Amino acid sequence: MKIALDALGGDFAPDQVVAGGVAAQRELGVEVIFVGPRDQVERSLQAAGAGKWAVLEDAPEVIGMDEHAAQAVRAKRASSIVRGVQMVADGRADAFVSAGNSGAVMAAALFGLQRIHGIDRPALITPLPTSTGNNCYLLDVGANTDPRPEHLLQFALMGSLYAERVMGIPKPRVGLLSIGEEAEKGNQLVRDTEPLFRQSAALNFIGNVEGKDIFRGKADVIVADAFSGNVLIKTAEGVAEFLFRSIRDALKADPLSALGGILARPRLLAIRKRADWREFGGAPLLGVRGVVVVAHGRSDALAIRSSILVAKDAVAQKITESIAGAAGSTSVPSPLT
Repeated sequence: MKIALDALGGDFAPDQVVAGGVAAQRELGVEVIFVGPRDQVERSLQAAGAGKWAVLEDAPEVIGMDEHAAQAVRAKRASSIVRGVQMVADGRADAFVSAGNSGAVMAAALFGLQRIHGIDRPALITPLPTSTGNNCYLLDVGANTDPRPEHLLQFALMGSLYAERVMGIPKPRVGLLSIGEEAEKGNQLVRDTEPLFRQSAALNFIGNVEGKDIFRGKADVIVADAFSGNVLIKTAEGVAEFLFRSIRDALKADPLSALGGILARPRLLAIRKRADWREFGGAPLLGVRGVVVVAHGRSDALAIRSSILVAKDAVAQKITESIAGAAGSTSVPSPLT
């Protein structure tokens, strides 16, 4: 399996990104193709201790984090983002992973791979830990801030398929994010969407889900517009970091607390690992004709390795083909280039 990696994407590129790609190549049984300006990537490969096996796709242009997504994708055809997506479209890579400009990644995927027939808008999906020991999956977390009810229904279908086919959850329980469990609660979008979910024979819909219930494991898949989903995921990350920082400071406050911290360290580390966004990796962009994973902009080597694992699993479980079949296609059409 070949995974194209945007070596220039993210706050810590190229060194941390390349280091994560090298770790993935060694540990995950995939071939990583590093996409970016040759000189910079070669230096980072050498620093990461990569051997002669390293494959590099020269992409001399870079799309900055603050550039207008669609304009940059059209203007910079030799950028790492556009070239990486094109490699998937051409069949030279099975998936593309980037921690760069997320809007540009999504625009490049729409232009280069196009949408699956029957899917109006793609969506980003990401896991959240729950008290049950399992994860739930939230979408959309960044692609569509103003969707319509029928779009949320498509998100629910794609999220359910992802949870079942990729994550192995039988008959995933699907919830609609709202401010109350009652069907009449929520904004107009939620109230108009709820009956569509309830009437869908393809969904195991359990009703509206409040924010407090997400981490209790009430549902396996949570559906929301990207504005709400993105606020939720970033708030969760911030709360987790705040709690662990507060616990660490409290344990360092006096010798007795420090001793207790030493005794509790293994359990605390296990909990931290469960809540660490870097362990989850990036968010697959569901609904386009190819596997594209959008990683966090501040991804380090661990987060990049995890994102490549997400891409590997999505390819291995044929999530694109599953969505295409459920959306009414008999097969995944060849990408239009």
